[in-house]
Amino acid sequence: MATIKPFRALRPAAENAKRVSSVPYDVVQEGEVRGFVDENPLSFLRITRAEILGEPQTDGLERAKNNLAEFIASGALNQDLEPACYVYRLTTDGHVQTGVVACCSIDEYENGLIKKHENTRPDKVADRTAHMLALRAQTGLIFLAYRGTNRIRHLMDEAIAGKSIYDFTCATGVRQTVWRLPNSDELVDAFGEVPALYIADGHHRAESAFQVRNELRDQNPQHSGDEDYNFVMAGMFPAEDLRILAYNRIVKGLGELSDDDILNGIQENFVLTETADCVPQTHGEICMYLSGKWYDLQHNVNYLREPDPIERLDVSILQDYVLRPVLGIDDARTDERIGFVGGIRGTDELERLVNDGEARIAFLLYPTTMDDLLAVSDTGEMMPPKSTWFEPKLKDGLFVHLI
Repeated sequence: MATIKPFRALRPAAENAKRVSSVPYDVVQEGEVRGFVDENPLSFLRITRAEILGEPQTDGLERAKNNLAEFIASGALNQDLEPACYVYRLTTDGHVQTGVVACCSIDEYENGLIKKHENTRPDKVADRTAHMLALRAQTGLIFLAYRGTNRIRHLMDEAIAGKSIYDFTCATGVRQTVWRLPNSDELVDAFGEVPALYIADGHHRAESAFQVRNELRDQNPQHSGDEDYNFVMAGMFPAEDLRILAYNRIVKGLGELSDDDILNGIQENFVLTETADCVPQTHGEICMYLSGKWYDLQHNVNYLREPDPIERLDVSILQDYVLRPVLGIDDARTDERIGFVGGIRGTDELERLVNDGEARIAFLLYPTTMDDLLAVSDTGEMMPPKSTWFEPKLKDGLFVHLI
């Protein structure tokens, strides 16, 4: 059963929350980071992406550590005197999701009670592991889902009836509201009835926290299991409240492969037609942009057996019946010809990338569902890379867990 633990969050004062909070460290490019920080020196990106600020020869981890210390010394961040859990609500475009922020057991991650659906890249894990060790802090939330219960929902409803500690709308139009729960015993007990937690977003942060736990444990001859490094900060939301957008694909560098080669290869496993309606409406439908035209691809393979949870994913159908056999991309994790575009950026961005010559071809996918994610995670299987794009994103900077 799920173990959650209140913690003494390091967090901004209410008047600074909007300025301190930032997009997650891994969804912005270098030029965007510089623009955000130039416009707003209080941006938490100064801590999560310090390696690209300042002089190239200076140590990014040391800069991040110094910036965190500066934020604390200036009062931009203050640590709560007593442990607490928090209720965190995001509201945008008629969509509302309300969850709990607390610490989760790294032992339960190690033992599979916090379930994964994606493999991690060693380089990205090493980057965040070094960041956590240098700062002795977890600087962003792991985004977890759980099958909702009436008891937890009731406790969250009670919490949001009180006064919030944060309530602001960020630049992307998402309203961010947070309530602090100093008396969290009943909430902790209610999560003890949840059989498993599922990583929605943040696999690399979770694996990095696990690696940090192992290193600090091995350095501590008095290790008891109660130390802060044995727990990782997370935002936990009912699965039924979450919204997944498609994670689309672009491909470049196809050499001598002609448009006719591509179209003929695709028609072996799809019904292909030109279309002006370039948004897939159902599972098994893919839209493709090639040489200024949109095509609708309807998968028409008759399976000899019922496909398993991985095989039936649209990202798997694209990989197994288009990317590998037609375009020669065997491994989407390592092939530099493939790129990934979050669904929030839409068809205009896919068209731009192809029209400007940055990509040869683009694929617009039907979103993976939460049922898909839970089914894959429950079997212990791993989805193809970049199968899900959750929106809205949880903010960095509203909560820091010192370890």
